[in-house]
Amino acid sequence: MTRPVTCRRIYEDPSEQDGKRVLVDRLWPRGMSKDRADLDKWLKDIAPSTDLRHWYHHDPERFDGFRARYIDELRDPEHEEAVRYLRDLAAHAKVTLLTATKDVDRSEAAVLAKWLNEPEG
Repeated sequence: MTRPVTCRRIYEDPSEQDGKRVLVDRLWPRGMSKDRADLDKWLKDIAPSTDLRHWYHHDPERFDGFRARYIDELRDPEHEEAVRYLRDLAAHAKVTLLTATKDVDRSEAAVLAKWLNEPEG
């Protein structure tokens, strides 16, 4: 049984409720030490492409387009191993996807969590 995947900002203090903590940003968060991050995994390979990230630039008006393009990227063979890793992890433990983005609800972490939680994600 797969447990729900959640997401939150990496700058929030770690919590026992997090389960496995996985950073899904391509770039390391500014001002965050590795000790404070308390990560189980930094999964750069699951992050949106640099081109997509630059196009989106956290513009709320582009979020729907970003979500669709990112899900298309997640289905590419280059993301296959990272997606499999997250699915396997979620099958055995609670997983919290972490991002440095201020607007977590409009981030790759939110898109990824929702996609992983869907039966056909």
